[in-house]
Amino acid sequence: MPPEISIAPRSVAPATVPEAGDEKIATNLVAAPAHPVHASGTWGQVKALGLYMTKTEVHTYAFSVAAQVILSLFPFIVLMLTLSQKVFHSAKMFDVVGEMMTHFLPNNQDFVMRNMRVLAYAHTKTKLVSVVMLFITATGVFLPLEVALNSVWGVRKNRSYLQNQVVSIGLAVGVAALAMSSVALSAGQRTVMSWIFFGHTDGMVFNFIAHIFMKLCATIASIGLFFLIYWVLPNRKIPARAVLPTAIIVGLLWEGAKYLYVLALPHLDFRSVYGPFEVSVSLIMWAFISGLLLLAGAYVSATRQALRETRADEIAEQR
Repeated sequence: MPPEISIAPRSVAPATVPEAGDEKIATNLVAAPAHPVHASGTWGQVKALGLYMTKTEVHTYAFSVAAQVILSLFPFIVLMLTLSQKVFHSAKMFDVVGEMMTHFLPNNQDFVMRNMRVLAYAHTKTKLVSVVMLFITATGVFLPLEVALNSVWGVRKNRSYLQNQVVSIGLAVGVAALAMSSVALSAGQRTVMSWIFFGHTDGMVFNFIAHIFMKLCATIASIGLFFLIYWVLPNRKIPARAVLPTAIIVGLLWEGAKYLYVLALPHLDFRSVYGPFEVSVSLIMWAFISGLLLLAGAYVSATRQALRETRADEIAEQR
């Protein structure tokens, strides 16, 4: 009789269940290797987001972006006013730019816009300097943002400096086009409304409708801005469906956060600490908060995309 062959039982290592945010995304955005992700529920994703937001580099990126945003904000406003006045020759667009920037700024809107209008009426040399400064500072805004978003999406290689400059300038042009489109749409709506109201544009109903429509255009522009940053800036191909819902949510949250920040400003009392520099400090703090919100949205998009790819890969293996 042949000898019996005994087969030792094979020990199977227990499967490790990654937490939300630990999933790795393939560099070409093909489905990531299969991971059991059933333990990564909503609470797991919230916990992972909280841990991410406490990282030192996240705050470093946000502060860097905040400083560059302040440097680019004022040339951007001057450019918008100049285009409305000198290129489109539209007094309505000029007024809408002022109202829209007032909507975006958290405080001291009248002071800022009064000085921006003075610069917009200045000599051509001043306006050219504003355009040059806008492109220089815009690249400074998008450079740390690209590094941060690449880290979120698991991209190990950043663009070269020259490539980043090209992408940054393209994004700056896209943001300007998006903003001017919103301004033109709001100004066009006011023109139509003035026909409907037979030129009576001082009434409460007209001003209410115009104000609400302007806020709607500004909110859509904010969502478009977040979408462009999430979609274009990372050094990889990002599916639009992975970032569009997040851009909408972050855009709406950003609007709500601005009102909360305005309510908190009197309690922060920057004037007693910084004196005449309170305007700059309040803007930098708001830009810093906006940067944190933007990075949080990027992290949520990357995490949910990783989970989506992992589940799709698991389903494909089960077939």
